[in-house]
Amino acid sequence: MEVDYGSICEVKIPECKKLASEGMLFNALGQLLALEKQTRTAEDMGCTSQILVAIVQICMEAKNWEALNEYIVLLSKRRSQLKLAVTKMVQECCTYVDKMPTKEIMIKLIETLRTVTEGKIYVEVERARLTHRLAKIKEEDGDISGATAVMLELQVETYGSMSRLEKASLILEQMRLCLAKKDFMRTQIIAKKINVKFFKDDDDEETQTLKLKYYDLMMELARHESWHLELCRHNRAVLETPAVRDDPEKRHTALSRAVLYLVLAPHEPEQADLTHRLLADKLLDEILTYKELLRLFVNPELIKWSGLCEIYEKDLRATEVFSPSTEEGRKRWADLRNRVVEHNIRIMAKYYTNITLTRMAELLDLPVKETETCLCNLVETGVINARTDRLAGVVRFTGTQEPAALLDAWAASLSKLMSLVNHTTHLIHQEEMLAVAQS
Repeated sequence: MEVDYGSICEVKIPECKKLASEGMLFNALGQLLALEKQTRTAEDMGCTSQILVAIVQICMEAKNWEALNEYIVLLSKRRSQLKLAVTKMVQECCTYVDKMPTKEIMIKLIETLRTVTEGKIYVEVERARLTHRLAKIKEEDGDISGATAVMLELQVETYGSMSRLEKASLILEQMRLCLAKKDFMRTQIIAKKINVKFFKDDDDEETQTLKLKYYDLMMELARHESWHLELCRHNRAVLETPAVRDDPEKRHTALSRAVLYLVLAPHEPEQADLTHRLLADKLLDEILTYKELLRLFVNPELIKWSGLCEIYEKDLRATEVFSPSTEEGRKRWADLRNRVVEHNIRIMAKYYTNITLTRMAELLDLPVKETETCLCNLVETGVINARTDRLAGVVRFTGTQEPAALLDAWAASLSKLMSLVNHTTHLIHQEEMLAVAQS
């Protein structure tokens, strides 16, 4: 700083504000602009900031919205303008947004501020907040696509001056708007920007709120894609939140959803492992009905569909997962029946080597054609190994080889092959030596 204009500003700014209040607005602004040039040239950071803030305050008090927008742009574009001064001015103007008399004037001010902050790292936080506010206005007007497009302009994850909580909050807003727009692919991409380790420190109330919001959005995405195993994981993560864990009603809701979605998930090693871990959870003793339901799919016994409906249908239909009033609920109920059939076929594969399709259909309580379709699906996905003699109507279960046994057999075969190669090489060398000796 070459010259300190502090004493001059202390006198000049109140004088100009008084002139503006007496109706000489542009005379006051002209004097301040002249003084601003001097302080800017002298690199007096503090005084330049005071003058810029004073200019926008005078425009605000005079309710001259057009002049306010013009001077915001003018001051930000002046040659060698000081960054801190622009930051102070933008921060001051951000407080005026809620004070605008009409929505049109508010949007105009927001757009002006977004224009002058574009590409400037030192005001990236203010730009993000203004963009969020504009997106809210568009959403309130019913323009979901416009609100989503505005929010997606922000690359929040690259902002170094923004707090982690605010970053997470804005990314969640982007996810929410994408889901509202039915853009599920983009929602998956944006969701990867949030590291779930951030939610481990959930003692803070704000972090808990963001965690619950994140998993609500992820569950909405998973429900649309029918990712039942993901839904189970999300509900278990919600269960670990203190706000849910300490509330019996919320705890039971999250735990019951985890059980039901786990039952609906296709059988695979990960699903089987998660089933055993969930059964070992002591919290499941609080809802014994769901624990017994989950145990049915672990026990090596056939499940009779009519018996399951008689015991559990009333309770399950009362949940939002299997609600008969929604198309998704009815579809999940059909999926549950398919899981029961698949479980029964897996159990048959353990106890039978050969069985007729007729007997199999009788045990499954299904028509023969549907039984054959279910069997083919399980064979195709690799859950069981079986061959069907369709002419004789007989199914032969060939059993599945354990991965460890398969690797042992492969290693033994490879060892045998290498022994044969070594023996052959030895014989070739022996014949070559004999040929040389005879010659």
